[in-house]
Amino acid sequence: MLLRSLWLTDFRSYPSAELELGTGLTVLLGANGEGKTNLLEAVGYLATLSSFRGAPNEAMVASGAATAIVRAEGEREGRSLLIEAEITPSGRGRVMVNRQRLTRGRDLLGALRVSVFAPDDLDLVKGGPAGRRRYLDDALVARRPGLDVLRTDLDKVLRQRNALLRQAGGRITEEVELTLAVWDTKLIESGEALASAREDLVEELRPFLARAYDRVAGRPAEVTVDYVAPWRAEGLEAALARVRRDEVRRGVSLVGPHRDDVDLRIGGLPSRTHASQGEQRSLALALRLAAHEAVTTATGTPPVLLLDDVFSELDPDRSGALLTHLPEGQTLLTSAAGLPPGARPDVVFRVAGGQVTREI
Repeated sequence: MLLRSLWLTDFRSYPSAELELGTGLTVLLGANGEGKTNLLEAVGYLATLSSFRGAPNEAMVASGAATAIVRAEGEREGRSLLIEAEITPSGRGRVMVNRQRLTRGRDLLGALRVSVFAPDDLDLVKGGPAGRRRYLDDALVARRPGLDVLRTDLDKVLRQRNALLRQAGGRITEEVELTLAVWDTKLIESGEALASAREDLVEELRPFLARAYDRVAGRPAEVTVDYVAPWRAEGLEAALARVRRDEVRRGVSLVGPHRDDVDLRIGGLPSRTHASQGEQRSLALALRLAAHEAVTTATGTPPVLLLDDVFSELDPDRSGALLTHLPEGQTLLTSAAGLPPGARPDVVFRVAGGQVTREI
């Protein structure tokens, strides 16, 4: 998977911009606040129709403009690829792949794959379990786009089931029991399937994560990752029956894949509480690189790797180790602090004042 050109119109801080990207490492240099991340965000949008920064559509349309246009040209599996997206504040924009308009955003999945590391990814290690669950699910969909249906179905079931539990008002009536049984069946089906897929992915990630961490940290360490789903031992059906009264009393679904977590350890100790800041940063980056390698292995083609301000999260030794061990394929990297000694980018752009100028 390779992007050769990127065009923007009224996207974020860019009235217009055009970049010819390198096939290996493309570097975007510039001070903070000049718009480097906006360029990576545009590429990410073409892959997922969402901002990896969590921004709403209206934030990506330049002030005073009705729409923003993002367009990229490249190739996938030896064939030409053209993706064009119109972004509107209302979210009713259009997307075309090779001049064919897509009727559903889900149809875009797999056309362009990206792996993203951003400074906020430190929350994968330090934050709550929701971010780690999302990390697994995003990797699952990147490997097998059809799994997005499973994730979406589970979200719908949980919304309906939680609404019913709230409406019950703490009382288990015959009607509540009958309706809950229907949603339980749906939750068990989709929940067991998603948890099983997550467990398989974690098993696959283990060697990738250990290798990626050792390379970024520049020294070997015992890094482990495990999927934590206490209900799996008894099965979701039994677990739901066990917590029925508590769920009705509290008005919320208490067990299932929406409550699961990922346990990350370095040297046998929980990374969230015992790892140093440098170790946590290295682990967060290693998680993204491990998922990148897992997707590459599953699909046969490396995603485009987007590294946003990665050097601000790493010391000089780790920064140099990262560049030395960049995975094969195309990488777009932003930096406000220049590049470590020995860096050999294919293309370098300087970003300043809403302008993008090629230096190499």
